[in-house]
Amino acid sequence: MSIAKTRFGPQNGRAEDVRDIKTDAATGLIKVAIIEDDESLRQALSFQLRTASFDVVAYSSAEELLEAADAKEFDCVVADIYLPRMNGLQLQEELNRTVPYASIVFITGRGDLSLGMHAMRKGAVDFLEKPVDDQALLNALAIGAHRSRTRRTEQSQRIGLEEVQRSLTSREREVFALITTGLLNKQVAAKLGTTERTVKAHRASVMNKMGAGSLADLVRMSAILRIHSN
Repeated sequence: MSIAKTRFGPQNGRAEDVRDIKTDAATGLIKVAIIEDDESLRQALSFQLRTASFDVVAYSSAEELLEAADAKEFDCVVADIYLPRMNGLQLQEELNRTVPYASIVFITGRGDLSLGMHAMRKGAVDFLEKPVDDQALLNALAIGAHRSRTRRTEQSQRIGLEEVQRSLTSREREVFALITTGLLNKQVAAKLGTTERTVKAHRASVMNKMGAGSLADLVRMSAILRIHSN
């Protein structure tokens, strides 16, 4: 079975993505963890990615990665899905719980359609059959690293905004939630049973405390905070 038949992620990564990742990797920003119990393959993958200017750390088991002090610093994880003890899917579940911004690319010596589909539904970037195609792996890492950096930035922003949001009064939280749905001040006032003037005062306080320069800024913050997710 060819690699092309066992890939479930994007079939073509953008050339610009790969170039960008290599450029960033040269500055030491792109860190990849390889988890492979086959020592010869682990060394080969490590050599391949280091040659492509990635910062690589290799592990022989999922447990070894999870116990590492820098486990949360990787931009992408490349893991054999059939690892001993904790397998790749169990590792993916643990990473989703403890490092939600992490991206994972699976490799396997056994093409398994149902397993690959399950991994992709859980958020895997790609599912590649051994011997791994060099370009397919680079493309997957480009996409995975971009996802991880974006998620990590969003999480950092959310943590900062949540801290500021805690300074809002309960009524200011209500006003924040309502004005970021597109309601006018008078409509918010009607919903809260107060005056438009009072709503304007609360709105100004919310913008000041949240450091928002405009309503658009507040809308963006509400999206990061997932205020309207429910």
